[in-house]
Amino acid sequence: MEIKKSLFDNLQNFFGFDNFKGEQEAIITNILQKKDTFVIMPTGGGKSICYQLPALMSEGTAVVISPLIALMKNQVDQLRAFGGTDSIAHFLNSSLNKSEITKVKQDVLSGETKLLYVAPESLSKPENVDFLRLITVSFVAVDEAHCISEWGHDFRPEYRKIRQVINNLGENIPIIALTATATPKVQQDIIKNLQMNNATLFKSSFNRANLYYEVRAKKNVMKEIVRFIKGNTGKSGIVYCLSRKKVEEVSEALNLNGIRALPYHAGLDPKTRAETQDKFLMEDVEVIVATIAFGMGIDKPDVRYVIHHDIPKSMEGYYQETGRAGRDGGEGLCLAFYSEKDIDKLAKFMKDKPVSEREIGTQILKEVIDYAESAVCRRKQILHYFGENFDEAGCNNMCDNCRAQKTHFDATEKLQGTLRLIKEFGEKFDDQHILNVVMGLETQQITAYNHNKIPEFASGKEDGILLWKSVLRQALLNNYLSKDIDNYGLLKLTKSGKSFIDSPHSLKFVLNREMEATDDDQDETSQGGAGAMDEELLKMLKDLRKRIAKQKNLPPFVVFQDPSLEEMCIHYPVSLEEIKQIHGVGSGKALKFGTPFVNLISKYVEDNDIDRPVDLVVKSAANKSALKVSIIQNIDRHIALEDIAASKGLTYEDILREVESIVNSGTKLNLNYYIDEMIDEDRQDEVFDYFRGTEVDSIDMALKELGSDDYTREELQLMRIKFLSELGN
Repeated sequence: MEIKKSLFDNLQNFFGFDNFKGEQEAIITNILQKKDTFVIMPTGGGKSICYQLPALMSEGTAVVISPLIALMKNQVDQLRAFGGTDSIAHFLNSSLNKSEITKVKQDVLSGETKLLYVAPESLSKPENVDFLRLITVSFVAVDEAHCISEWGHDFRPEYRKIRQVINNLGENIPIIALTATATPKVQQDIIKNLQMNNATLFKSSFNRANLYYEVRAKKNVMKEIVRFIKGNTGKSGIVYCLSRKKVEEVSEALNLNGIRALPYHAGLDPKTRAETQDKFLMEDVEVIVATIAFGMGIDKPDVRYVIHHDIPKSMEGYYQETGRAGRDGGEGLCLAFYSEKDIDKLAKFMKDKPVSEREIGTQILKEVIDYAESAVCRRKQILHYFGENFDEAGCNNMCDNCRAQKTHFDATEKLQGTLRLIKEFGEKFDDQHILNVVMGLETQQITAYNHNKIPEFASGKEDGILLWKSVLRQALLNNYLSKDIDNYGLLKLTKSGKSFIDSPHSLKFVLNREMEATDDDQDETSQGGAGAMDEELLKMLKDLRKRIAKQKNLPPFVVFQDPSLEEMCIHYPVSLEEIKQIHGVGSGKALKFGTPFVNLISKYVEDNDIDRPVDLVVKSAANKSALKVSIIQNIDRHIALEDIAASKGLTYEDILREVESIVNSGTKLNLNYYIDEMIDEDRQDEVFDYFRGTEVDSIDMALKELGSDDYTREELQLMRIKFLSELGN
């Protein structure tokens, strides 16, 4: 009773909470009784308090092992704010300098520090082990304990050494291991490695009822992401990408489209990462774009959406990353984009790894593919992966599959036949082999076992691969089969599976989704999938362009080129901000010529009651690629175009094309330093006068009119670039 009263007093005094969540009270009591404790609790369930509160109530210092420097800083800041003193919590990692390390050690030795956060790499350093032996360690908390297991999504070899270090710190030091994601296999690994065979296990349900899960085929992915974020303006979100390069590209594209975003990955220096995190917490930026590999240790309760630009490499990773949404119990939207090209990339990453690691990685990746392609309730699939059975009625339509119309098929005979086949094969093959048999694919393994000679070979070809994948997936989800992931993912019959062979019952399964995708992060053309071009508006815009060109004594193509007008007739921009998003219209052109165009379009939209597409054309980061930026910088430094081309491994024709593209997209370039060397003033004036007087934007026509004996094609291209830059931008 005394412990209970003390627990509630401390919870109220220190954290300001009146009640514990879930099993927090039982977990904390277990730790205070010096017992080993294993906590499996989803993100947002309140794991941190499970070790923070007992640390504050125990004699000595609790050592908290955490893999994320960012999360350590976050938690230490919060504890200091609660406790009112900086010495109550410290972290010890590679981001500290010598004087900071000395200060940390002084506070710990004086007994003022109740929690010391340590990275696993720092923990095993001999000088830190010697230091920790000088103090009373109340207990060791191993956060993100799944990092111990090769079957976990974020395996860290340093985690394997934790037990050895704890043994060196003293006898009978209790351990609390905590993780937000652990399949039964990972749980076994954690218990075995930390030698916690007698630990009390506390396992909460993995169901996050407030999260909405959706997977889309990867089509027009940047447009989809921009549209999604603009539909959730004012809310915080995270976009995960597969590579650092993609993180930078996506972050840049979001900013180009008026979304405040910053990149976050391991290639950035610690100071930049810390500043980025603070800006996200303080809501100076809306969106963080991060790599999947680099877990964002961000303790922000009101992240409203998590987008996976690329499909993650494991279900644990997916669960943990989506788990950063809606930690306060509010709205949490989880959107992932799936394409087979992503899967191919992930498979390539694994090809240089040792065979055993590659096998593990392949099995883990297969689960992600099955999840993305299946039409079964997303929640049911996620929870099944973590060893939890779930009735999809409890999803409450909080996933795209439960909301979608499904195609059912009678699965009774097909399931019975599949189970019988697996039994006849002695439960020695994986799902891909079974699929190859029924679809009639003569692989090396099929012919080696003579499975191309059996009656079942090619028996399901007419039904199609989608149906057979559905059968195998749902046989697993409904526990007719289990997968031996330890052993190459071989399929095994469960008790229910064996009885179904002998006494089948009527059964309907859901047909898998067709996940056709185009992994097109390219610039979208004027026909960017947004609808047909409005021919009537195009005629009006061309008339307006002609009038403006006449007033300004310019050829019409200098005002806006045809592709830009055509794009306006698809997307109907009605403000200067929107017209800037049209290809070939930069800020300069929008300010110079944009107002009469948006006024005309706005009136046209109103008069004709046009329902404008919400997915305004997405400005692509490709327009500001590293090559283009470098060319602009070199021109500013007055470097000759031949020299710029040579340094970039381009031909002279290539460099002219790139420069032309830069000018066409609205950037002003001053090439006089170069052109004055190449073409004398009189000839420049002659070409300028020609372009000013023509309505036809054609180098071929210019060459014909001005004479190919007097001018080269390259000279006219250069002069056209100068003309467009000076008069159009």
